[in-house]
Amino acid sequence: MEQNVIKIVSWLQKQVEQANVDGLLVGVSGGIDSAVVANLIKRACPESSLGVVMPCKSQSDDQKHATSVLKACGLPSITVDLTETHEVMFSNIQQQLKSTNQLDENQLKLADANLRARLRMSTLYTVATNHKYLVVGTDNAAEWYTGYFTKYGDGGVDLVPLVNLTKGEVREMAEYLGVPGEVIHKQPSAGLWEGQTDENEMGTSYANIDRHLEGKEIPEKDREIIEAMHTRSAHKRQLPPAPPK
Repeated sequence: MEQNVIKIVSWLQKQVEQANVDGLLVGVSGGIDSAVVANLIKRACPESSLGVVMPCKSQSDDQKHATSVLKACGLPSITVDLTETHEVMFSNIQQQLKSTNQLDENQLKLADANLRARLRMSTLYTVATNHKYLVVGTDNAAEWYTGYFTKYGDGGVDLVPLVNLTKGEVREMAEYLGVPGEVIHKQPSAGLWEGQTDENEMGTSYANIDRHLEGKEIPEKDREIIEAMHTRSAHKRQLPPAPPK
């Protein structure tokens, strides 16, 4: 694990140099993936790295866990509360759609969650521009393969240092890096709504996704769910298509 950390930290430093920027930043959610990235960027750029906390209808413990992560690794941070921005923007969009009889009530929950993710992306890039930093993403191999991220939301980043690590490997790295135990052992959640968990929403477990990615046998039902998610989300892992010349 020590060699894995050294390798990723060295890679991050190289990306900073090649992009001719001053450092790195990450959105710190209170989850294990962003906690690991917070530690990695602090090691890569000890004097020029930043964590950004962006509460927006967040679950009660998320900000507390984010604070404990930042304190544990000594990463400087700022907090940008997006709750009011989201409420104004989302209510205005709803009103306009409703006034023209175009509002689909069945899509509201997803549209709400995706808008929050995209507001966070915009916030990160605005702060990154101010500092001349790159935005570092937190998606791991399981999330990348299944497309369990918001297009141009948490998927809108400059670098993805964890994309080759399974969720289990991220957990091992978190333990090695000294991430607080309350963060390592909490139920994975994107914090989209109260009580939301990743595994309930996906219909399978990270353990099964990890095993599938490692070429191991898993129940057929889980394999079908994982492959269906992979197929549906192919567009998220590609540049926007263009017609042939």
